[in-house]
Amino acid sequence: MKLATNLKQFIKDHQNDDVNSLALKTELYPDIDLNFAIQQIKGKQIARIKIPSWYHIDDIVYPKHLSLEQCSSEYTARYKAEIYSSDSIVDLTGGFGVDCAFLSKSFNSITYVEQQQDLVEIARHNFEALRLKINTICQNAVDYLNNMEFADLIYIDPARRGSSGSKMVFIEDCTPNIIDIQNLIETKSKKTMIKLSPMLDISLALKSLRNVSDVYIISYQNECKELVFLKNNEEKVDNTNIHCINISNAKLDEFVFQKEEENDTEIYYTDQICKYLYEPNCSIIKAGAFKSISNKYSIYKLHPNSHLYTSDNLIDNFQGRIFQVENISTLNKKEIKTHLKDIKQANISTRNFPISPLELRKRIGLKDGGNNYIFGTTLANEKKVLLICKKI
Repeated sequence: MKLATNLKQFIKDHQNDDVNSLALKTELYPDIDLNFAIQQIKGKQIARIKIPSWYHIDDIVYPKHLSLEQCSSEYTARYKAEIYSSDSIVDLTGGFGVDCAFLSKSFNSITYVEQQQDLVEIARHNFEALRLKINTICQNAVDYLNNMEFADLIYIDPARRGSSGSKMVFIEDCTPNIIDIQNLIETKSKKTMIKLSPMLDISLALKSLRNVSDVYIISYQNECKELVFLKNNEEKVDNTNIHCINISNAKLDEFVFQKEEENDTEIYYTDQICKYLYEPNCSIIKAGAFKSISNKYSIYKLHPNSHLYTSDNLIDNFQGRIFQVENISTLNKKEIKTHLKDIKQANISTRNFPISPLELRKRIGLKDGGNNYIFGTTLANEKKVLLICKKI
């Protein structure tokens, strides 16, 4: 699996090339396995963004595109390594090995299990290149689980694609089926960490999985990337903590709540727009922490279904975007013309609004972009308005 010196140099020399054009030049490089080299160049180009600390290591070998597409990013893997630490971990669905590599920093004994031989060989090579002591095993996850020794943590990231390549979002449709092996998993580890699709319905998952102590909704740059469920296999869990995580280059935001407190919280809805408009980050929206976020920051929600908030107080540590409201308009043509007369372009969003952002853009005739933000939304009195804002 070791990369030859001339191949490493070729990859380095062509790492910024268009791989489709490069693939047509086989005759120019008779001493290079061009198909494999292109796989490595493609992998490196993805790793530059997705796994930046690996991108600079020339000895890293990259798998075929699908395995690279399905693996975690460095940012989410690093975060997961902070969730739980102990003595031993078994990663039952190792894949390319990104999660296992970063999780290994929090454990003394690490076992990587993967049923695809080519991925096992790549992972073994890369772990050595990264100077990580990880035991690698080529075996089906369920077969290994049946005979494995007890571990502190089992990590599992079931395959979420069907035989046709379509993405699966229900737990029962993934491979392996966590519901089918839940009893067995509980006898083999203290805790189980399960990574699932960000499109999964969290409430449905909590009905299927027992004793989930924590759910992590992990977003990077305000894009929801994955859901992580932490099961306690040794004691009953009555209340689940839901962690809304947003990782950005500058900071990490975390908002924690429980569904029970969300259901029990009373808040006020308003038809009066204050000086500032607040839009929670996507992890909070995905979690459904609509009343909890209002309660924590003492901000008013515009409507039960609008998921926008307002206040006269500027909350610097708010977990989401903050805007200063410049003007408020109805959909009346004259009113729109008056309020938008000096605006040529704007970023347009709709929240609980009868028309799409594209339709709204056509109606008000503005170009996309710039420093102005317009939200089409509905207030507590069911009035439809346009909120014309500047981002704080």
